[in-house]
Amino acid sequence: MQIYPAIDLRGGQCVRLRQGDYSQETVFGVDPAKMAQRWVADGATWLHLVDLDGAKEGKPINGPSIRAIVQASGVPCQLGGGLRNEEHLRDALSWGVTRVILGTKALQSPAWLAQMARQFPGKIALGIDAKGGKVATQGWLEVSEMTALDLAKSSAQLPLAAIIYTDISRDGMMQGANVAAMSEMAAAVSLPVIASGGVTTLDDVKKLKQSGLAGCIIGRALYEGQLNLREVIVIISGK
Repeated sequence: MQIYPAIDLRGGQCVRLRQGDYSQETVFGVDPAKMAQRWVADGATWLHLVDLDGAKEGKPINGPSIRAIVQASGVPCQLGGGLRNEEHLRDALSWGVTRVILGTKALQSPAWLAQMARQFPGKIALGIDAKGGKVATQGWLEVSEMTALDLAKSSAQLPLAAIIYTDISRDGMMQGANVAAMSEMAAAVSLPVIASGGVTTLDDVKKLKQSGLAGCIIGRALYEGQLNLREVIVIISGK
């Protein structure tokens, strides 16, 4: 299982939100590139980047910080937040990110998602953010009637890199991962599923690995010292 330390960007700084609430922000670093180097030094071989300003505005905002992270880290990075058209995807990929994450626009236009997936095979991850099992969009500000499982199943035949499944009711709350929901999705589709939201303990990580998740994104628990990245990597490598 791949571990993805999360770097969430707002105003060029490294921050974390609680349940996607922009009014509940904690700043963890003013130099995201330096934070990226810290996680790589601790053993990270991938990074998960989120442009929070972009998610809210519907267009990429933190390009300079993202480019700096890619250059400083030297490891593959995946980026989500505000990527709503082909130009946005091309811009993000030109910054050096390995994989882009589509969420809101993918739900609004399944045909467009299919077109982009075929145009950029293996370069797109579908980000499914859910609350109570229903898909959330617009930077988590709106909740649709479509279930996360239905969206995943409808997209499973596309040449996507992965599905990133976030339980936003757990995100940033340090209350543990929704292992049951994550494992249900991993079992329902053939695409790799990456878990996100509430991963707080080594036991969370172990359970996600045992449930067949391809990856796990960890945010606040790393920043607040609840989890040690080196220990997590040892656990998932079985050493």
